[in-house]
Amino acid sequence: KRVIQYFASIAAVGGSKKDTSKGTLEDQIIQANPALEAFGNAKTLRNDNSSRFGKFIRIHFGTSGKLSSADIETYLLEKSRVTFQLKAERNYHIFYQILSNEKPELLDMLLITNNPYDYSYISQGEVTVASINDSEELMATDSAFDVLGFTPEEKMAVYKLTGAIMHYGNMKFKQKQREEQAEPDGTEAADKSAYLMGLNSADLIKGLCHPRVKVGNEYVTKGQSVDQVYYA
Repeated sequence: KRVIQYFASIAAVGGSKKDTSKGTLEDQIIQANPALEAFGNAKTLRNDNSSRFGKFIRIHFGTSGKLSSADIETYLLEKSRVTFQLKAERNYHIFYQILSNEKPELLDMLLITNNPYDYSYISQGEVTVASINDSEELMATDSAFDVLGFTPEEKMAVYKLTGAIMHYGNMKFKQKQREEQAEPDGTEAADKSAYLMGLNSADLIKGLCHPRVKVGNEYVTKGQSVDQVYYA
């Protein structure tokens, strides 16, 4: 991180017109970090801000030694952390940043409360970290989106998908009587999750309880048990 900041500062692009709708190239290179950390870093047993993914960063320089471009490749994100955490660990920072209530309009838009214990995906372990101020980090993440050139609509779409995950984790299913078939045990969480993802709630539930699978050259509808739905 410090090396990137150093290169960005000493090799800043000079003489080019600035796009006032977003930050300069050197600003974007630096601000990519808080945005990536919000969605890819989490508290673990030994590190309050542990990176749970890999990233490969290329910084390109022109013949004059000035910055010309940069690109970042990410890989090996620990996807399982989204749905499960150890007791002394935490889910990804972005969930707790949103729930910090620093931007209350987000809570309204995402149809959520500011209580992490209302959402099973983010309350299996720790919900606060002494060394991290989630309110300040939310503002840093939101500002990073602006510097990176996200439009207001793109920013809201990112937040909505994050909120949808929280509601998705609250979906409940039960076994039909005398059948090895799951059915929804209430649809409130599914309705909210589907709304934020721009999906039809009935289609979301059907896709989980009765997925279409390819058998040979044809697609057939498959029944799912409760356990199969939860692990789908």
